[in-house]
Amino acid sequence: MVASRLSFWDHKKILVTGAQGFVGSFLLENLINKRGVSRDAIRTPSSTSDDLRNWENCLKAVNGVDVIIHLAANVGGIGYNITHPGSLFYDNAIMGIQLMEAARLSKVEKSVIIGTVCAYPKYTNVPFEENDLWEGYPEETNAPYGLAKKMLLVQSQAYRKQYNFNSIYLLPTNLYGPRDNFHPEYSHVIPSIILKIDKAIKENKGQVHLWGTGQPSREFLYVKDAVEGILLATEHYNKSEPINLGTGNETTIHDLARLIATLMNYTGEIIFNPQKPDGQPRRSLDIRKAEKEFYFKSITPLKTGLIESIKWYQKQSFIP
Repeated sequence: MVASRLSFWDHKKILVTGAQGFVGSFLLENLINKRGVSRDAIRTPSSTSDDLRNWENCLKAVNGVDVIIHLAANVGGIGYNITHPGSLFYDNAIMGIQLMEAARLSKVEKSVIIGTVCAYPKYTNVPFEENDLWEGYPEETNAPYGLAKKMLLVQSQAYRKQYNFNSIYLLPTNLYGPRDNFHPEYSHVIPSIILKIDKAIKENKGQVHLWGTGQPSREFLYVKDAVEGILLATEHYNKSEPINLGTGNETTIHDLARLIATLMNYTGEIIFNPQKPDGQPRRSLDIRKAEKEFYFKSITPLKTGLIESIKWYQKQSFIP
């Protein structure tokens, strides 16, 4: 397996969008430290100086590149999704659409598009199978983001059919881990809970208030496992059908919150606010296709990944 990985990356120029972000930083490290790719062979445009909403920047980014891994996204939790639906739709759609068109014009060998579990319908049979993707409308708070990303699957399949453009589309479930976004307004569920429990501990509060009923379920994939899945797919998968990346394990938000509280030694009460939205009722992916097509299987248990996430966050908290 190692020999085939090295031969795939040998002599290739690689574009990684979003390389400064949560997933991108780990993907960059994996390419260099595990795949043996030279840093000079990897192009990592910055969102500030190389805004991919600009067509000229897309053309510049893909020029001379062999492989694209498109991670750049405007993304946040439920609260952010509710207040920024327009920018979430526009930013994610326009970046992906322009980048893929620029890649086609530049004759890029392979494009890897990272979609989202938010593209699935609100009510989907569990576990979610890739064929379920078009069976209904996404959960309302996630819909603009999910649909923008979903259009990149349409583009990917259309470009393969008309232009024989080699583009693949991956559907990762909820990601978490060190370096996640811990901003109080933009964070997803795991960093949000860690933030609130940490605040309660520091302020000696006996209660933590969380959004929703606590009954919805989510599936959480550790960031380093997700990166390995993305790179395995890049190396081995060349078909137009989308593929789930996940663990196959479902956890309720209530149980997640209690586990995080235990790991942080918080003994106070966790109170859920049913007046706030829950988001999608359940999430759990059918992961058989990824294992069959490119031998991917997650290896990090949720508890282990949460410990690493909490450790990383606590280290940042004490930086003056």
